Amino acid sequence: MDTDLRSIAEARAAADRAWDAYQRFRGTPPAVVDRIVEAMAHAAAREAERLGKIAVDETNCGNAEDKRIKNLFNALGILAWLENVRTLGVLWRDDRTKTVAIGEPMGVVAALIPVTNPTSTVIFKALSAVKAGNAIVCAPHPRGVRSGVETTEVLARAAEAEGAPPGLIQCLGEVTLEGTDELMRHRRTSIVLATGGSAMVRAAYSCGKPTLAVGPGNVPVYVDVSKRHAIGDVAEQVVFSKSFDYGTACVAEQAVLAHRDIAGPLRDELRLAGAHFCTDAQADALARVIFGPRLQLVPENVGQSAGRLAQLAGFDVPPRTRVLVVDLERVGRAVPLSAEKLNPVLAFYEVRDVSHGCELAEEILRFGGLGHTAAVHADDTDVVVRFSALPAGRILVNTPCVLGGMGYTTDIEPSFMLGTGTWSGSIVSDNVTALHLINVKRVAEECRSWRSFEEERW
Repeated sequence: MDTDLRSIAEARAAADRAWDAYQRFRGTPPAVVDRIVEAMAHAAAREAERLGKIAVDETNCGNAEDKRIKNLFNALGILAWLENVRTLGVLWRDDRTKTVAIGEPMGVVAALIPVTNPTSTVIFKALSAVKAGNAIVCAPHPRGVRSGVETTEVLARAAEAEGAPPGLIQCLGEVTLEGTDELMRHRRTSIVLATGGSAMVRAAYSCGKPTLAVGPGNVPVYVDVSKRHAIGDVAEQVVFSKSFDYGTACVAEQAVLAHRDIAGPLRDELRLAGAHFCTDAQADALARVIFGPRLQLVPENVGQSAGRLAQLAGFDVPPRTRVLVVDLERVGRAVPLSAEKLNPVLAFYEVRDVSHGCELAEEILRFGGLGHTAAVHADDTDVVVRFSALPAGRILVNTPCVLGGMGYTTDIEPSFMLGTGTWSGSIVSDNVTALHLINVKRVAEECRSWRSFEEERW
């Protein structure tokens, strides 16, 4: 049997097994579900460091310490939020209208896992699915199979120790495109959670099943003149966020749009924070390292450190360099580094004023980042209002994009799956959570006489 057939067979068996486990799990009291989710989260937290190292060893993408932190956030941070959320049973009751809302699980979740976050995304999706009363089968990227399997085994052992049925949490160990497609289309699959590249997202939406998928991010960050007094802090935030896990987060900053009156000081502060501004020749060489001839990301160079990227491009940078910065004036296919870069590489633009900043930010979003995220550093409320009109699901204000977008430094729902809305062809613009993985039924008694219908003056 060839690899594709083995992957298809495994997907079918996993979906059937998950369905059987789901049937046994249905009706589990919410308090027991919460106990199972808590055990899963703490088990993942205990293994956060080991799983982070496995992820980097297998994928050669990102760095182990930041992977550890991502794992902890998706274990303990998500747990803290889920503990205060009701997903099953009576969600709310309105005695005046005689209506009750009841949460019920969807069934079997097919979860596609990206190579950039092969352990933390499994933790997030598994906790969310089980909190909502569902079974879950993960389909990792082929380069992240061991990471997915190891993480899933940690979660499944913890869940089963608390009474969850075997098969509730699974991961495919033989992964091909055909096998993943079979999992998504399988008769037992209820919903698809898709995180990954554009091609994968298109495949997910064409599978014929309800799908929550997220698109790419090309995040513009405007720095206003009103932040002149805190420009050093802004620079530190940007460098921290863009260098975190070597730029593998799609919500990380992609382009800095600096008001020309503070562009010079911002450059100086970025350098102090660990940024290296590339020459034109270095930028051209860097573009060839990051992108292929059709503007596709070169997979083996995703999530590499700034120093490693510079080495591959043939130039030297100081040892403490955390981010590479390239000066740009235009956006589009003729300027590859104006696209999304899953690396610690930033574009830098100088803009004349707020209007110019808004126009350029929208142009950047439309070049591969529609619906995702934009950010603004400003103390002027009018400026924030102007940028809130951009076509993005999240407008982050005065915060690092990585931490703000995933809901740590902001009060957005904590998530590792950020919807991009109909701007980019997605059904959801929210930060996806367990609340997106339940069906909500209404039990409604008559609250006005049916006899009055014909007499109603419409």
